[in-house]
Amino acid sequence: MLIYRSPDKEDIPALAELGRDTFVDTFGHLYSSQDLTFFLDKVFSINGVTSDWEDPDQLYQIAVDDGHLVGFCKLGLIHSLEFDSAPDRKTIELKQLYLRSAYKGAGVGARLMEWALTEARARQADDVILSVWVDNFRAQRFYKRYGFQFVKDVVFMVGEQADHDQLFHLKLRD
Repeated sequence: MLIYRSPDKEDIPALAELGRDTFVDTFGHLYSSQDLTFFLDKVFSINGVTSDWEDPDQLYQIAVDDGHLVGFCKLGLIHSLEFDSAPDRKTIELKQLYLRSAYKGAGVGARLMEWALTEARARQADDVILSVWVDNFRAQRFYKRYGFQFVKDVVFMVGEQADHDQLFHLKLRD
């Protein structure tokens, strides 16, 4: 049975493992081993995930199936992507939405996305932004179903390698 909840400190090793596994499964072939290792050690190490989990401006929701972490979503209340918006608008960034392969297309991603949008609205965000790799067409179709629209091309660094990503935007309020 799938359970959705906020992660506890005890979930950090599983979050780090899931982040590493899903990133490598999806994108690992794109990078040199040096760039990939640098990125994984920075973002999905126990210390990296702990730092994000402890940050009050980072929110997580996890999906657990029979005691095993199968997906997670991370929101940033302060966005790090370059996004031009009026100074009076509040923007939240969907930083990560990762699933184990077996759970793609099973509604887990949709449930995590609903959580993200509910959180953004509850925090009175005007806009939600995210970046997605230019050739990740499945993810792009998923985000477009929720009304996200392409804004511009952006760069996402993995070690020394610059990836071509796309910035997507969803306007929650006028």
